[in-house]
Amino acid sequence: MKLTNENYVSEAERVIREIKDDAGKFGKIVTTSKIRKILAMVSDLYNRARHIIGNDLDGEMRSRIQYLKLHIVYEAGRDNEKGNPVKTFINKANLLSIIDDIGSSKEYLITFCHYMEALVAYRKYIGGKDE
Repeated sequence: MKLTNENYVSEAERVIREIKDDAGKFGKIVTTSKIRKILAMVSDLYNRARHIIGNDLDGEMRSRIQYLKLHIVYEAGRDNEKGNPVKTFINKANLLSIIDDIGSSKEYLITFCHYMEALVAYRKYIGGKDE
């Protein structure tokens, strides 16, 4: 799935609805606090990207994106709850693949950042209270 400026909101809604439906069968839904840790790093990338002139990300930004990917993998690995809700979230939201697709595109990075914001918003709206 390729994120676009036209589909990232509907995709985020679809992902969170699917996760919520599956949570009843397989365990808990990921908490907003777990997602917010990832979102904090994404927000920093977004703020830096907005100040870049042109559409190409430099080596430092590409390195920061790779560090974000590493952090996401770490968060998934440290969650030992039944059904591993963080790993489920990362897989259903296709985060690692989407991060790989960013490459050096500022525009795609910004779309990814908006997607993460939409995931958090829909988790709060659809997912209900954190357990």
